[in-house]
Amino acid sequence: MLRIRQAAKTQGHCVTDDVTNQPPPLTGANAWRGDPLLIQLAEQFSEPARRDLDGLGRFVLTHEAQDLARLANTETPRLRTHDRQGRRVDLVEYHPAYHALMRRSVANGLHSSIWENGDAEIGRRHQVRAARFYLTAQLEVGHLCPITMTSASLAALMANPKIFREWAPRVTTRKYDQTQKPPVEKTGLTLGMSMTEKQGGTDVRANVTRAERAGSTGFFRLTGHKWFMSAPMSDAFLVLAQATEGLSCFLVPRILGDGSNNGFHFQRLKDKLGNRSNASSEVEFDNAIGEMVGEPGAGVRTIMDMVTLTRLDCAVASAALMRAGLAEAVHHCRHREVFGKKLVDQSLMQRVLADMALDVAAATALSFRLARSFDEAAGDRGEAAFARAMTPVVKYWVCKLAPALLYEAMECLGGNGYVEEAPLARYYREAPVNAIWEGSGNVMALDVLRVLGRAPALFDDVLAGIDRDLGASGHGTVGVLKAAMQVASSDEGSARILTEQLALAAAAAELRRLGAGRIADAFVETRLAGQWRTTYGLLDSRHDARLIIDTLYPPAS
Repeated sequence: MLRIRQAAKTQGHCVTDDVTNQPPPLTGANAWRGDPLLIQLAEQFSEPARRDLDGLGRFVLTHEAQDLARLANTETPRLRTHDRQGRRVDLVEYHPAYHALMRRSVANGLHSSIWENGDAEIGRRHQVRAARFYLTAQLEVGHLCPITMTSASLAALMANPKIFREWAPRVTTRKYDQTQKPPVEKTGLTLGMSMTEKQGGTDVRANVTRAERAGSTGFFRLTGHKWFMSAPMSDAFLVLAQATEGLSCFLVPRILGDGSNNGFHFQRLKDKLGNRSNASSEVEFDNAIGEMVGEPGAGVRTIMDMVTLTRLDCAVASAALMRAGLAEAVHHCRHREVFGKKLVDQSLMQRVLADMALDVAAATALSFRLARSFDEAAGDRGEAAFARAMTPVVKYWVCKLAPALLYEAMECLGGNGYVEEAPLARYYREAPVNAIWEGSGNVMALDVLRVLGRAPALFDDVLAGIDRDLGASGHGTVGVLKAAMQVASSDEGSARILTEQLALAAAAAELRRLGAGRIADAFVETRLAGQWRTTYGLLDSRHDARLIIDTLYPPAS
């Protein structure tokens, strides 16, 4: 009997329990040190800033951090409208993993650093923050929605110096305080925005939420319904509402000084495709008290500086998602053996990976090029022109690249990439939101036409910079762009063609400026002078696919 039991125990181990030919988890490395392009983009950063990036890069690829990202997206926010006695509480409850991610990102200053005067970032605040944001987005993007809105909202608050003086010091504390208290009692604040209504969507001028003066106090009472309000537990929101003078912008705290709810009645949380760690709500305002920001009737103008900053973050986050997704694909292909050799050694897979790597590099370089223009706009006319004219271009192209590229990265893993256990499924579901939020594709293309119609000289400076940086390799590119502008000036329907051509040319120019050599050559030849492309893997043998992969995604030592 004993021998039978021992035999059964031995037989209990089946050969199918052995795991072979599966790649190890992509943890334990450093997302900063493993990214030569990001290191080059940060060459001029201060030593303290680079040390911070090294620590952040190490953190995002730890098992602990990856688990926080997973939990924040599987244990999703829940709306609690009433307490057990039937009183309205209007609270959204988050998993501790979400709060842990928020706490770290706030401590890193992602919500505030461009408004601070730290010596380590002087002259490069937007670029240093973009690098931190880029690394963090490779870990988890959903929690960065309130981070982005908080940072960007301060730009709008500057339209009311009194409000800015009151709120900015509390926002920039680098302390995350999730408690439900009046803003004045908290150690740190986050800000959100509430613009969209169900009847108007992008057309915010169709908003019907009303703002009526609350006596002679200088405050207003807002009543209406907002179709989308993300991060609903933020401490205050920028809200567009119709005042007597027209559509205006208001700062509306969620909790009043006495601890009571300021007329926020949450109807439901949106069941979104992705961005699941971040709650997005539908809300009724019932006589919510707010204070006007900016001039009466100038609500859209007041929020535009804020919108510009959020568009930069959309581009940086999309580039980061692509980087993280392709890193997973390359890692898989280096370890997975098929038909007798590693996937990465097979020529067709090499060309697919290399082709994707070109777009990720270009998207990253172009996003950081935009951040640089934000830093230098005040002292350089050409940079100011780039910031104004190219923000919608960069946002359009980089964000639209992400879903298709992440799908292709997923295909490199096959079924392993399609299941929710793999981070690629989350990256793929996350990708569309950046293209939709803060202006979808048509909105961005129309913004390009608006600049072209109102200030065409801005594009003269932009084209001069592209021509200079492209050099001889871009012969004829500026002529093509000028012709596209001429067509677009009379044909609104061609705006997307112009926008994409501008993005490709600017990305190629930035890769050239960075000295990307054969990587820049391959991008120029395939994107500016190549055939019409609809899928990845169309590089021909003139371009060294393996060199592109190993240069941009160095093998682990």
